[in-house]
Amino acid sequence: MFPLERQKKIVELLMIKKVMKLTELTKELNVSIDTLRRDISLLTKQGKIEKIYGGVKIVEEKFGESTMDERMVSHLKEKETIAQKCSEYIQDGDCIYIDSGSTTFQIAKYIKNKKKLTVITNSIPVILELLNSDIELIIIGGKIRRDERSVVTYEYLFNFSQLNIQKAFICASGITIEKGISDYNVEEAITRKKMIELSNEIYVAADSTKFGKNVTIGIAPLSEIDYVITDHNINKLFINQFKKTNTNLIVLEE
Repeated sequence: MFPLERQKKIVELLMIKKVMKLTELTKELNVSIDTLRRDISLLTKQGKIEKIYGGVKIVEEKFGESTMDERMVSHLKEKETIAQKCSEYIQDGDCIYIDSGSTTFQIAKYIKNKKKLTVITNSIPVILELLNSDIELIIIGGKIRRDERSVVTYEYLFNFSQLNIQKAFICASGITIEKGISDYNVEEAITRKKMIELSNEIYVAADSTKFGKNVTIGIAPLSEIDYVITDHNINKLFINQFKKTNTNLIVLEE
């Protein structure tokens, strides 16, 4: 195994286990303690892991959510591939919800030729992307989050009960087997919770970097999610864990 591959593996293991002893890592990677220490030293300097007595731990994100502008270009190829796959589940005549994430935004690019499609969204970029198409557009009313280019709403501002959504495409900042999907903002989380409650089928579109993270606000357990669609870079440990759930994990080929 090359050093870069080994270092990536260390980070992936720690994303799942959070803390590991040095002896565990040497066995897992089949390397000497000296080789492991060199990898740890480099990863520590990069700010990815932190040394503790007898072992190492993952460095949790300290500054919360990155900006929408950053997320729009981060892992773009993977997000486009995920979005294209999501579009295959959207049929002519559907009524769908598209969430206000950087991955779910990409879905709008692949559905413009769908017939008699209704799109409900809280994403201003999704509205702008579909504005000149024949798609029926409904934007939920509420408060504008300028940084996220989204609308967050509440029951007293929007009559959710009148919506009949067949498929909801939701984004997430964190996905774990134990806690399900999570996000950083409570207002966004409230809207997502409501859309999950109202929709017949729930699709979570998330790139592989979101796995193993449980961030600020819980949105829904995996038992409420029908499909999770992600890219080929996902750690195989997560693939095995998902087999024990009722959620369909769809991993795209490279």
